[in-house]
Amino acid sequence: MENNEQLERFFDQMKKQDQHKEIPAFPAVKTRKFGFWIPAGIAASMGLALLFLQEPATVESAPAEVVIITLQEDENQNQHFTIEETTFLETWESPTSSLLTEY
Repeated sequence: MENNEQLERFFDQMKKQDQHKEIPAFPAVKTRKFGFWIPAGIAASMGLALLFLQEPATVESAPAEVVIITLQEDENQNQHFTIEETTFLETWESPTSSLLTEY
């Protein structure tokens, strides 16, 4: 209890001393004023960017039908062409893949 009273008196004395101290004035800070130049520059840049934007190139769609021509060999070593028409390409085989399987 006595410690609390001593602490209170100590801080009361500090408060009284602080009331008599003179507070210095805060120095004025000079700021650069740009006015309307920054927003005007941004608007001009955006206006120029809009002028130079081009329309995106249209992507050509794939043809509606795909023709697949294959060379097949029958049991008598006769080769025949088969022609198929589909709406899309289901599988793709490399032109050189026959080299791996036949030779």
